[in-house]
Amino acid sequence: MSGLVPLIIQLISGAVGGNVAGALMKKSSLGTLGNSILGIIGGGLGGQLLGALGVAAQSSGTDAGGIIGSIAGGGVGGGILMAIVGAVKSAMAKK
Repeated sequence: MSGLVPLIIQLISGAVGGNVAGALMKKSSLGTLGNSILGIIGGGLGGQLLGALGVAAQSSGTDAGGIIGSIAGGGVGGGILMAIVGAVKSAMAKK
């Protein structure tokens, strides 16, 4: 169960990161639902990637360092994926 807590934190912070990126990039925003879905996917991927690189402590996910690492990895991953997909969407709309 303790391995599930960091993943849940990453998914939630990914959704927040996706919506923050959508708010900052209004022309590339996919709406609240689209930003949230992309943020959740990006948050899970970003958090797992940082965990695999050893940046976020996955084994001790319930201590302060693990929680902060999960929030950072999830939020950044969600924001980056939303920004990439939003930029591609905007570029395709121009054609």
